[in-house]
Amino acid sequence: QVQLVESGGGLVQAGGSLRLSCAASGRTFSNYAMGWFRQVPGKEREFVSCISTGGGLIRYADSVKGRFTISRDNAKNTVYLEMNSLKPDDTAVYYCAARFLDGGRWSVVDDYDYWGQGTQVTVSS
Repeated sequence: QVQLVESGGGLVQAGGSLRLSCAASGRTFSNYAMGWFRQVPGKEREFVSCISTGGGLIRYADSVKGRFTISRDNAKNTVYLEMNSLKPDDTAVYYCAARFLDGGRWSVVDDYDYWGQGTQVTVSS
């Protein structure tokens, strides 16, 4: 089992920044590719970003490209999502997720094995 705990969400004005963290425990963190997803009520969970086990492969959704940056620190068992130039449309619950090893479908919810409880991000206009 892998336990994931997100933090760093909150209320921010449009144009502002937040940094989300996801702390992992339970298994060897460096064996897991990590992803960030978000969800608003009534909609499906959507892919935001992902990073490979070693950090060398990164993907972003088009909607956040150029504004969000994903990173990981395998020594601290933590993955981060730096969010800049936030927009009201970024308002959602943000979830981190882990999948064993690399490969497969990076943006597909069902391909991830473990999920955190989520952290709310609210961007006011």
